[in-house]
Amino acid sequence: MIESPDRTPLPRDFFDRPVLEVAPDLLGRTLVRMTDDGPIELRLTEVEAYAGEADPGSHAYRGRTARNAVMFGPPGHAYVYFTYGMWHCLNLVCGPEGTASGVLLRAGEIRTGHDLARHRRASARHDRELAMGPARLATALDVDRTLDGTDACDGPESPLSVLTGTPVPPGQVRSGPRTGVGGDGAVHPWRFWIDSDPTVSPYRAHTPRKRRT
Repeated sequence: MIESPDRTPLPRDFFDRPVLEVAPDLLGRTLVRMTDDGPIELRLTEVEAYAGEADPGSHAYRGRTARNAVMFGPPGHAYVYFTYGMWHCLNLVCGPEGTASGVLLRAGEIRTGHDLARHRRASARHDRELAMGPARLATALDVDRTLDGTDACDGPESPLSVLTGTPVPPGQVRSGPRTGVGGDGAVHPWRFWIDSDPTVSPYRAHTPRKRRT
């Protein structure tokens, strides 16, 4: 097991900042998922920022719904959504309550609980692929809608937390367009990743869905 230099969970005021400050500052931190079978720990290597009702790419752009209600709540909580009828994705809410900003956790390196992650991601050819992409990350960590609203600042007993650890130096952080975001939201370089890290997912531009005729 590889220990982080600081095993203290990040406090709420870490997340109670503008999303474009929080997102790159999460890189290199350790996400801890406590499952019934044991802990899985992942070093975050890729994230995306979403700026709530000011961001056309955000689920909260058109206002509050039953699905995105957690995003409008206090910072430091998990927003989990189900997409394409197949996959879950994990976000962490940031900014002052009501702003609906959040960071999508896109990729990471599994550092503890490899066997648990491999069991859930049996199709992965290499360890670097276990959490390469947001759906794979959620699958490897056994994240689903039951964790929506989980307080990641609730201490070591929480099923989700992020350790203080050691952030990535700014010189190693890269940024660019968000994966799969189209329209006005495509112009924002709000995807952040650790330069040259092998677990970072490939960038894919938005492809408009073809309408059925």
